[in-house]
Amino acid sequence: MSDRKIERKQQKIKIIKEFEPKKGDTGSAEVQVAVLTDQIANLTEHLKSHSKDFSSRRGLLVMVSKRRSLLDYLKSKSNDRYEALIKKLDIRK
Repeated sequence: MSDRKIERKQQKIKIIKEFEPKKGDTGSAEVQVAVLTDQIANLTEHLKSHSKDFSSRRGLLVMVSKRRSLLDYLKSKSNDRYEALIKKLDIRK
């Protein structure tokens, strides 16, 4: 595996450990939103230097839509968890 892939995997593990509500809960909405936010940030950086990469741009739009859906779900279930998450990720103004 390349160094970049190893670095991304370690970053993902770190994010999961930081946002999991209880140990081993990697599928919660908070973890999924945090991982998507990191992927969105990385893809945004990629698109700044590769502006004609339209397939990656489409992937970015899909990720943003998925994150929006997860945030809507989280808000409908627990507004407190939603508020804490967007504050911690700093994704809303």
